[in-house]
Amino acid sequence: MANSTTQASPRSLGIVAGEPSSDWIGALIYQGLQQHLGNDYAMSAQGIAGDRLKAAGVDPLYPSDALAVRGYVEVLKHYRRILGIRNELKQRWSDNKPALMMGVDAPDFNLELERFLKEQGVRTVHAVCPSIWAWRAQRIHFLKKACDHVLCIFPFEPEILHREGIAATYIGHPFAQLVPLTIETDKFRTALNLPQHKRIVAVLPGSRMSEVSYLGPTLLQMVASLSIRHPDWHFVSPLVSGAVGDAFRAMVPPWMLEKWTLLAGQSHAAMGAADLVVLASGTATLEAMLFKKPMVIAYKMPRVSWWISKRKAYLPYAGLPNILSGKFVVPEYLQDEATPETLRAAVERLIDNEAEKRALTERFTELHQRLMRDSGLLAAQALEPLFRQGR
Repeated sequence: MANSTTQASPRSLGIVAGEPSSDWIGALIYQGLQQHLGNDYAMSAQGIAGDRLKAAGVDPLYPSDALAVRGYVEVLKHYRRILGIRNELKQRWSDNKPALMMGVDAPDFNLELERFLKEQGVRTVHAVCPSIWAWRAQRIHFLKKACDHVLCIFPFEPEILHREGIAATYIGHPFAQLVPLTIETDKFRTALNLPQHKRIVAVLPGSRMSEVSYLGPTLLQMVASLSIRHPDWHFVSPLVSGAVGDAFRAMVPPWMLEKWTLLAGQSHAAMGAADLVVLASGTATLEAMLFKKPMVIAYKMPRVSWWISKRKAYLPYAGLPNILSGKFVVPEYLQDEATPETLRAAVERLIDNEAEKRALTERFTELHQRLMRDSGLLAAQALEPLFRQGR
């Protein structure tokens, strides 16, 4: 770390965080850089940013949802627009080079941008190691060409990268330090005005239009079936703002709203209030794990995207709790297996299985503790040498 008496010098960053989860990870890292390096480097930043990065002081050139597209078919539909954004950033940051460019997740977009800028003499870092340990292992060679350093959020990743000669640092998962080890469910229920003594199932349909379109009807039928079979249960769904949330809200018939609370955002509060969570595979599965909640994972996508993804997969599981555990600790129902009947049965089997729920709580607490690190400090220590070498 630089000495605090060093004369402050300006350092500009380019940041690309292409979806909500990337936005809060990027914000925590950037805030850590400001806190630990701010006396030595007068930092400024611009790029693709959401609300959290903007609140941290990043100048948004594009909103974070500009890249929120998943699946091969969906990317093809938006290819020209996405390519145009990347080309504009290439031009902007090659003409006016930042000291450091940090891509947060979104490897299909960021690695090519990082590779180009690295060739132009810009120091590059990639935050959130691509899932080379789960699928597309060949991407590690492109990662080596694109990045000066990789910030890893899972403890097993740096060793994989070091074997290939890639500089990498485990910084913990930034979100792990924001969630308490012990969850007080009743306080979350009070905050959301949810019933204290009913079974509550949180249903998270996803943050992308493709997720809501393909999985939403299945979740709707599951809730309808459960509400009939268990009239004393209650359901809660945190919905993202904008068209995606509106699309799911429009699917819910008025008669179900008596037992189904639809929230604007507040996904973490909804998880905290629930006895069990049903959710689309993705970052939310890690968040539910940190909230120590039993869960049922489901996912659907266009058949072509599913076929390609399945052929490239190296692990038998998709949910992060299972990947971190190295075995199935929570059920997953993907594509054709994700039916209203299978999801309903899984919820009914798990929600009152006290022995399994205790075992999950113990396992999730152990994983939580492994992921808790001072991410901002570790990121600052790893990236400070790159700042020294930058413009």
